[in-house]
Amino acid sequence: MAFSRRQFMMRTGILGLAAAAPLQALYSRAAAGQTVRGVGYGPLIPDPAGILDLPRGFKYVAFSKTGETMSDGTPVPGAHDGMAAFAGPNGAIILIRNHELSPDSDTATIAPATKLYDSLSKGGTTTLVVGPGPERKLLKHYVSLAGTYRNCAGGPTPWGSWISCEENTSTPANDTSVRVPHGYNFEVPILARGPVNPVPLKAMGRFNHEAVAVDPKTGIVYETEDNGEGLFYRFLPNRPGRLTEGGVLQALRIVGMPQAITKSGFPLNTPMAADWVTIEDFDPVEDTVAIEGFAKGAAQFSRGEGIWYGNGEFYFTCTDGGASEEGQVWRYVPGASADEGGTIELFVEPNDPEVLDNPDNIVVTPFGDLFLMEDGDATQYVVGVNPEGQLYQFARNALNENEFAGGCFSPDGKTFFVNIQTPGITFAVWGPWSS
Repeated sequence: MAFSRRQFMMRTGILGLAAAAPLQALYSRAAAGQTVRGVGYGPLIPDPAGILDLPRGFKYVAFSKTGETMSDGTPVPGAHDGMAAFAGPNGAIILIRNHELSPDSDTATIAPATKLYDSLSKGGTTTLVVGPGPERKLLKHYVSLAGTYRNCAGGPTPWGSWISCEENTSTPANDTSVRVPHGYNFEVPILARGPVNPVPLKAMGRFNHEAVAVDPKTGIVYETEDNGEGLFYRFLPNRPGRLTEGGVLQALRIVGMPQAITKSGFPLNTPMAADWVTIEDFDPVEDTVAIEGFAKGAAQFSRGEGIWYGNGEFYFTCTDGGASEEGQVWRYVPGASADEGGTIELFVEPNDPEVLDNPDNIVVTPFGDLFLMEDGDATQYVVGVNPEGQLYQFARNALNENEFAGGCFSPDGKTFFVNIQTPGITFAVWGPWSS
């Protein structure tokens, strides 16, 4: 899961090219809105089925489509979103998939009343078990979390679970379509065989959650917020791996730049020292977590969405960040201890919709690139970013203009799983990754 530019260039024998074509020059061209393209895996080949265009040599299978009957007898819910893959028993792959469903959605994650967090809410997660072997056969799929609100993304944990995030902060006081407050994270063990008891992780904050990523060395959980004036958070658990036992919620502040607005005007590839401010009212009656953090000097990130951990670093997207509001990717490197703030830097900002169109979910690939799932206008792509900062197109939604979501890799690195959110389809993709 490495993503070190220097290590990448040393492995591929091109470290000496840095003098002739400095990385900073690539980033500077990107910041100026100029196209910075990499070759990637070559041109995309039109899919005869008109669903998913991929480079030559790659194949896919589609499964668990909205409306199909699952192993538990309930229909597959719609709005497939964030997802992660885990190693299961006997070589199987376990996928846990979010469903970004609101109370007024046409479909729902269906569970017994005792397993619903909110009887009026339709979001949640489904678990898919994919068999070993080259055929990537779906063995079973079923509901694993229900009664939540707009489960957009989330993230895997190193202790064997998926954190599913609510992207809504409705309460009964301001929204008659809900019966309990929303805006929380929920944990789903990978071996859950049916709907779990939905326990809101309140100490992790009540806000417009998007995604999380865990530092496996410390157990600290990093969180993004899908809000134009959102913050970048970390949760220091009282007991790593036991999120229900509480902890401390903090928001990132750029040293020497209190209340920084990061949407535009920041140089690329320029690490900035960071520290963290503590959020006292982490479970407010009103949606005030970001307001408190910003008042204490925390930096604003415009619509923070997907986040992923790799090689001791965290990469997260801001969907409408950038001078042209086409999206950014930020890189955070933690300090040696929780008392050290680490560094934050702007990693990608092409300002060109032909290169990158509003990235949402993100994954660090086993071969060292980033894969970004677009959620913009017109044709949508899975966009790769290589360690030189060059962008390339890996997959195209040939079915419609709906977003990609949930990109993740199997534990052995051979299969890429991804969703088209609507009409709700999950794909397994494989091919000549080594090329």
